[in-house]
Amino acid sequence: MSPTVVPKVKFNNGKEIPVFGLGTWKSKPGEVTQAVKDAIDIGYRHIDCAHVYGNEKEVGAALKAKFAEGVVKREDLFITSKLWNTFHRPDLVEPALKTTLSDLGLEYIDLYLIHWPFGYKEDPTTLFPSNPDGTVAYSDVDYLDTWKAMEAVNKKGLAKSIGVSNFNSEQLERVVKNAEILPVTNQVECHPYLPQLKLSEFCKSKNIILTGYSPLGSPDRPWAKPGDPQLLEDAKLKELAVKYKKTPAQVVIRYQIDRGHVVIPKSVTKSRIAENFNVFDFKLAPEDIEYINSFDCNGRICPLDNVKTHKYWPFQIPY
Repeated sequence: MSPTVVPKVKFNNGKEIPVFGLGTWKSKPGEVTQAVKDAIDIGYRHIDCAHVYGNEKEVGAALKAKFAEGVVKREDLFITSKLWNTFHRPDLVEPALKTTLSDLGLEYIDLYLIHWPFGYKEDPTTLFPSNPDGTVAYSDVDYLDTWKAMEAVNKKGLAKSIGVSNFNSEQLERVVKNAEILPVTNQVECHPYLPQLKLSEFCKSKNIILTGYSPLGSPDRPWAKPGDPQLLEDAKLKELAVKYKKTPAQVVIRYQIDRGHVVIPKSVTKSRIAENFNVFDFKLAPEDIEYINSFDCNGRICPLDNVKTHKYWPFQIPY
């Protein structure tokens, strides 16, 4: 049996991205190499990485192994990474990307994103610089200047496509108005408790694809408190899962795909990596998508409240 081929969608630059990939945020060192190997064996062809996750070398080890085994070639895979907040200064963008390429063992990545619209103080010793009082030390670099440097690495072929992450509609509009090369995607938190209905429509109007992270509601987020609502335990969602003879996780992944989004669920458990992949043999009825939209409770789980005083903190406006 040949593995399922994941459908692709086209970016505004004509390149394509698989609509589904493996997220690697919070995948612990010692787990992620095996997770990526398992995912590639199962049929995943899109891996979402970031420098700040601290595990790109391990992802790279998995890629190297699968290339060596002949399971995949470089051109079969779509690899994303992200520019961390301490590297927003334009002269730091290309060196940051080259570090990522070196860690991943690649000559280019398919997609490079500005991870957040705000910058942190440029400090080569830490990814989380702080002031004497313990607050986060900010950089005031304008993300438009960062974007110009992103365009430069794109022109050099180091990143085949470029985009943003966690930008609100006004920030995205500002990039679009000033860009020579348009962002191809805005990667944001997206799940039934935060369905991003308005931001999704806004991105569509600009021909920018929304990529949804934490589509399962990030049950393993380190700051979760006992009693926090657990998306995958939601009774309404469980009822839908029964209707479709699927798991709640499969329903919420399909929910993103059926809305035209790219989706990147994270797991390091082989059985779940396989379960998450098994979403291409059904579709949600339009009325069920509408129903899931109604779960919206502005349930953001990655607000980064500790930097809300930064002028570019994106959640000061509704979307």
